[in-house]
Amino acid sequence: MSHGHGHGLAATSSSGKHVNKLWIAAGLGLITLVLQVSVGLFTSSLALLSDSAHVFTDVLGIFMALAAVLLAQRAGRRPDRTFGMYRAEVFAALANAVLLFGVAGWVLYEAAARFSDPPEIPGLPVALVALVGLAMNVIAFLLLRSGAKESLNIRGAYLEVMADMIGSIGVLVSGLLTLAFGWRYADPVIAVAIGLFVLPRAFNLGRHAVRILLQQAPDRLDVTEIRAAVDAIPGVLDAHDLHVWTLTSGMEVATLHVTAQSDTDPTVVLAAVQDLLSEVFGLDHATVQVEPRGSDGKCAELAW
Repeated sequence: MSHGHGHGLAATSSSGKHVNKLWIAAGLGLITLVLQVSVGLFTSSLALLSDSAHVFTDVLGIFMALAAVLLAQRAGRRPDRTFGMYRAEVFAALANAVLLFGVAGWVLYEAAARFSDPPEIPGLPVALVALVGLAMNVIAFLLLRSGAKESLNIRGAYLEVMADMIGSIGVLVSGLLTLAFGWRYADPVIAVAIGLFVLPRAFNLGRHAVRILLQQAPDRLDVTEIRAAVDAIPGVLDAHDLHVWTLTSGMEVATLHVTAQSDTDPTVVLAAVQDLLSEVFGLDHATVQVEPRGSDGKCAELAW
């Protein structure tokens, strides 16, 4: 006897309800990008150009997140795609992490070359553009903050906006220092600080995406603890062939085979296991197969 429990996989993923916020954040990012590139090229400010490069990945990442959400929603209507296309959101998050790594590396490389002979940077236009960029990033940051708690895809865009917001603060400080004291090293120093700030956040985002793509159990769950808890249910002889993975953020899935004692009603065991998985471990979508005693030999033959 087997049975699935919980919400259907055709349901909209947790990032789907934040589509409008993503559009607004992308628009704000485009405005910031055009402004920063124009003034960065005019003033030769590495801090401003490095921040504009990050804004570019920010905007590109948000558009990838949008595409992933829309693709996941449309693909869910195809009967042959039983898991939909929710993993597209995870691929978008991983791509964002790779882009962030690339930008941080480029910034550090360019900054190192400039330390030997830092150019003179006009501080006023750099500070003004940084102030405008900061305002745009704060708005986008506030828009995406709630969605970042629910979706890895939204979290990728949120982290990029957050890093860019910090970058705008750094560029603003660079412009003010140059304007007030004429310190030529302010620009490359701030550029290095931006690069070093981005790197660990890119690594963390990429690590989470890779865990999902490798179908590892969610960080919050202990598979051994789940199996022991199921084994302790009255009427359960043995729990085996347990698989727990994340389809996309907010959508955790489990499958489990349970051997019931011969004198136990399998429907009672099924209900008890499903309730345990849902209420204790938060696994609302679990497919449980209840087997009579002595029928688990086939499971033992499987190598995986």
